[in-house]
Amino acid sequence: MEKEQAVDRQDFDEVMVPCYAPMQIVPVKGQGSTVWDQDGRDYIDFAGGIAVSCLGHCHPVMVKALTAQAEQLWHVSNVMTNEPALRLARLLTEHSFADKVFFANSGAEANEAALKLARRYAADVYGPEKSEIIAFTQGFHGRTFFTVTVGGQAAYSDGFGPKPGDVTHLPYNDLETLAAHMSSRTCAVMMEPLQGEGGIIAPDPAFVQGVRDLCDQHNALLVFDEVQTGNGRTGEFYAYQGLGVTPDILSTAKSLGGGFPIGAMLTTTALAEHLKVGTHGSTYGGNPLACAVAEAVVRTVTEPDFLAGVKAREQWFRDALQAINAQYPIFSEIRGKGLLLGAALNAEWKGRARDVLQAAGAEGVMVLVAGADVVRFTPSLAITKAEFDEGMARLSRAIGTLYTQQMDKTA
Repeated sequence: MEKEQAVDRQDFDEVMVPCYAPMQIVPVKGQGSTVWDQDGRDYIDFAGGIAVSCLGHCHPVMVKALTAQAEQLWHVSNVMTNEPALRLARLLTEHSFADKVFFANSGAEANEAALKLARRYAADVYGPEKSEIIAFTQGFHGRTFFTVTVGGQAAYSDGFGPKPGDVTHLPYNDLETLAAHMSSRTCAVMMEPLQGEGGIIAPDPAFVQGVRDLCDQHNALLVFDEVQTGNGRTGEFYAYQGLGVTPDILSTAKSLGGGFPIGAMLTTTALAEHLKVGTHGSTYGGNPLACAVAEAVVRTVTEPDFLAGVKAREQWFRDALQAINAQYPIFSEIRGKGLLLGAALNAEWKGRARDVLQAAGAEGVMVLVAGADVVRFTPSLAITKAEFDEGMARLSRAIGTLYTQQMDKTA
């Protein structure tokens, strides 16, 4: 067998489209919440592949599911169905409001399906003039042209020519503005039940209930983007279950496959009927490999003790971050829920979230950012106490180094 070609970070610059700016380290192995790079150096993973690796790296239930399915069936296309897809769909309906499931490959594709369904339903039932989609500033819904337009961050959608029309962006958590704007033309309101990319912004309970009420009043659909919040991330299987408000359509991905690409749109029987044969599809959606892994993930995450463990780990993070901040005061608040948390930088440290990320990497701990002012944590939902403690010790050293450097500059 031919020996594998040696590659390193420089190869990225030579052969990859430069729409990413990856760190210099190249991970080659992961186990639990620890990752090793090409030089054998270990890193504690508080990033979880951006809220994807919900069971950590190479979890035994995932490895077993993938290995078993790899010896059975890889792909059949949607000319036929397959057993893993049917089992996973049944499982998702048992653990949510939904009756029907559409499988895709990513969160963006799940959101694309959700938006197309909302538009198709409104056109079928009320007519073509009911087409407005309302979303919120600083929202993020994917990178397809439709989803990136609905996402409320112009920096991601500008520069690609004319955008899909009839999309309105309003401030998050501002019910008065939404109420003043909504009309009979509104076909759907799309929102994250906890904004991720926008800075880990939680909704006011009254706002969430008010959005639901306004949608009912104007015969509009409520679409929850749970790509980042779903599958146990907030301590509930889906975040809506902790808010007391049920959407009409829900999108899920990221943690659903625990690292294997898969997305899904969940909805009711009455709405699903409007995506008739031929109106939407996906070559790989419902792939047996992806669905087998996702089934193993969902069965693990929905165990009551597992979800209780997410809430306990949230407190680990809050307590440790507050202790670091007492020694090196750079944060103004700790935001979020479950293990979707953001440490917001205070006025003196505004714009330096990436500095914290880089310093953390240098100390051997992986974190994320949510904009320029928030350090984001989306670790494995099963991270061990030993991994957590080591990661926080490394993060404390990283922040201590930055803090000392800043104090030396201003002295």
